Amino acid sequence: MASPPATPRPLAITADALRSRAARSCRQVSTGLFRRDAARAPEVPLCAGQGGTLHWTADLDIDCDGRPGPVCNAASGPYFQGTTAWNGSDGRPLSADEVPYVVVPGPSARWRPAASGVTGGTLAVLVHGGRVRYAVVGDTGPTDVIGEASYAAALSLGLGGAPQAAGTQDDVLYLLFPDTRVRPIEDPAAARTAGRARVSRYLRETAP
Repeated sequence: MASPPATPRPLAITADALRSRAARSCRQVSTGLFRRDAARAPEVPLCAGQGGTLHWTADLDIDCDGRPGPVCNAASGPYFQGTTAWNGSDGRPLSADEVPYVVVPGPSARWRPAASGVTGGTLAVLVHGGRVRYAVVGDTGPTDVIGEASYAAALSLGLGGAPQAAGTQDDVLYLLFPDTRVRPIEDPAAARTAGRARVSRYLRETAP
């Protein structure tokens, strides 16, 4: 009697594995480059990579926008806005204090998120140092700047502190999976569950 086929063992999800996969392939999908910060020259391509992914490497600035909370509110900085591009399942703006979300550039001739299948709730993975964390696409920013995430996303990477001082100028890998939506968008546990399953499959499918 034949034995049932063995279930493939999941590959270890590590920061180095994800960085090496992203480094293999960059088919630039943006028309031109993005700035890390408004005062810097454009230098960051937005890439299509293996396994249907999109990725870029930039710094991480803090987006405190959304439903006011203990940290992110009108007192946290002059640029606070009480809205996010996409709302939670309850119809209210996302909370930057609670929801690890990534900010994508607003639509322009340089890049249109919807044309790449990116929308609110698209699974996002953040890689910094040895940490891998799961998030969602939750807000849009300037059309020519890239490298921004919510306060909760920064905190998950160990980059917390006061909103004005949080984040990092070091490299962070942003990896998006346009084929995977997290529901409900505001649930970090749902992002972790969907993220671990999708990233495990991605590593298996793109193994050397």
